[in-house]
Amino acid sequence: MVRRKGGLILCGALLFVVWNALLLLYLWGRPPTGHLAEGGGAEPGGTHLAGEVIRLAEEVEVQLETQKKLIEQIQSHRAQWVRQKGAKAQGRVREAGRSTLATPPEVVIPILVIACDRVTVRRSLDRLIQYRPSPQLHPIIISQDCGHAETARVIGSYGDQVMHISQPDLSDIRVRPEHRKFQGYYKIARHYRWALNQVFGVLAYATVVIVEDDLEVAPDFFEYFRALYPVLRADPSLWCVSAWNDNGRDALVDPGRPDLLHRTDFFPGAGLDAAEGDVGGAGAQMAAGLLGRLDA
Repeated sequence: MVRRKGGLILCGALLFVVWNALLLLYLWGRPPTGHLAEGGGAEPGGTHLAGEVIRLAEEVEVQLETQKKLIEQIQSHRAQWVRQKGAKAQGRVREAGRSTLATPPEVVIPILVIACDRVTVRRSLDRLIQYRPSPQLHPIIISQDCGHAETARVIGSYGDQVMHISQPDLSDIRVRPEHRKFQGYYKIARHYRWALNQVFGVLAYATVVIVEDDLEVAPDFFEYFRALYPVLRADPSLWCVSAWNDNGRDALVDPGRPDLLHRTDFFPGAGLDAAEGDVGGAGAQMAAGLLGRLDA
């Protein structure tokens, strides 16, 4: 619209210049039609020329007035065009913002359950299967360490409702003597690394929610992490999203603010007893989890 306005102004100016140029050429090229008579009077031909010049001047004045009104009309609409253009641009920005911070319905966010030798993993799996909105959008992957046969049988009883993978390296890890009591943590770290490599490298998922085998999720578990997925993707300085708060005690949380989130530079942990923490207003049943991405 602004370009159209500029074009109209340019056309008006060119019309004015051309019209006056034609008028001058007409007057200069017109042969004289009369001469002064004796006694200083003018013959009829001179009177006719003067009248025609006056008529042409009046026509030019009318044209100039018309052009002036056209330019004033264009200028009066300029502000409105600019406002409309700005409003449309802001609308596109708002729509882009909403689309950026909304999880696309086709995004797949798998659930990785870290298991070892707890046959009570059944309680965790039952809740995950009960509350997940879609098996396609939230496939459940159980990665088992330890090689515990009874736990493996429990997991196998779920059939194709879950994917069961097993960490193949069950050997001891050589550690320094002063770290011998922490050997279990070394094995857990090895398991996490192997399981995440399976999720990201082998299965080619871009994100994952990690839970442990003794957690029972609340009904809004999947809703919570799907809602925060676009925040994780939009902020490159955000490494993960957690449902666990180490300071989630009665005197430190606001139970009336289920929408309140906190940012921290302390790693919040992948899964803890949710009954002890504030987990985004989901109540004491809300199990902790960790939503991470491949490029974090």
